Amino acid sequence: MRALVQRVAWAEVEVEGRIVGRIANGLLVYVGVAAGDAPAQALWLAEKIAGLRIFEDEQGKLNRSVEDVGGGVLAISNFTLLADARKGR
Repeated sequence: MRALVQRVAWAEVEVEGRIVGRIANGLLVYVGVAAGDAPAQALWLAEKIAGLRIFEDEQGKLNRSVEDVGGGVLAISNFTLLADARKGR
């Protein structure tokens, strides 16, 4: 299991011209799940991401989590995160 996390001011997902997910301030998370991944790994990863202190506090230091700032999380499945790019171009 692999995740790519990006802090965003807003994000949305559109499928066939229809918006199916949208958040304001928060985290955009692309998640790649492999065949052997267990539910316990997903839970661990979700808790880890929720606790990442990547939002600024009152002093401007990156010391607050998405939970602390009341932000949203938009998770998007992305199998290409698990690609093996060692061969080819």
